[in-house]
Amino acid sequence: MTRDELIRVIRRKRSLLCVGLDTEPHLVPAPFLEESSPVRAFNQAIIEATHDLAVAYKLNLAFYEAQGEAGWLDLVSTISYIKEKGDCLIIADAKRGDIGNTARKYAEAFFDTLGCDAVTLAPYMGHDSVTPFLGRPGKWAVVLGVTSNEGAMDFQFLPVDGGQYRLFEKVMLRVAEWGSVDDTMFVVGATRPEVLAQARAVAPHHFFLVPGVGAQGGDMQAVMEKGLTADGGLLINSSRGILYAGKDGDAVPAARRAAMELQRSMEAALRVKQVI
Repeated sequence: MTRDELIRVIRRKRSLLCVGLDTEPHLVPAPFLEESSPVRAFNQAIIEATHDLAVAYKLNLAFYEAQGEAGWLDLVSTISYIKEKGDCLIIADAKRGDIGNTARKYAEAFFDTLGCDAVTLAPYMGHDSVTPFLGRPGKWAVVLGVTSNEGAMDFQFLPVDGGQYRLFEKVMLRVAEWGSVDDTMFVVGATRPEVLAQARAVAPHHFFLVPGVGAQGGDMQAVMEKGLTADGGLLINSSRGILYAGKDGDAVPAARRAAMELQRSMEAALRVKQVI
């Protein structure tokens, strides 16, 4: 999905919603446990209930890899089901980062074999770990910028260049030189709105994938206030807040209600910003 296509989907759906399909087998609602592949069946039900409200889906690879072959088949099937809907960005949340030759194979795996539109990357190893993912029309490198976890304070806020920048700012500035706004996004956590504003100052035109809203305590209104651009510029992820919004027979209806509540808040902010 190209940048122009993504912007059109955001405007048509009046949404910035990214649904995180971080599905855990032991949390799959009871009605799906009788299926031959409970995770797959639950994912498909969530997609069916939310695809008109979402502009993206994010699949955290760890939740599928942990289940071995069955998990991988669930991943492949879920990606295929999203692609059938035709208008949602598919993000492989893999946080890969390795030397050039290995990075190239990762790019082939996620873009060519799995057919994902985007993959999250850890940039610690530098340009040769990121550039193999760039320059592919409609494909995106989603590079870790500043994250929402407690451990972010260990390295990401260290002063560099004599205190002119913090490390996350330097990383974002340097990564922005390797690609463009058409093939590079940044992961920017939702739990520190003032930091999101600082990240936006560093990368005013890039799309941000924003985790941390909902279960992690991020304030969506603050995220939109600090991060929205004239094109939208945000993919705001909710995983547990949608997947596990309800129980048993109400699980899927509750997921839709939770997604709709987020979408309506996003629509209001998009109208204020005159994105739509």
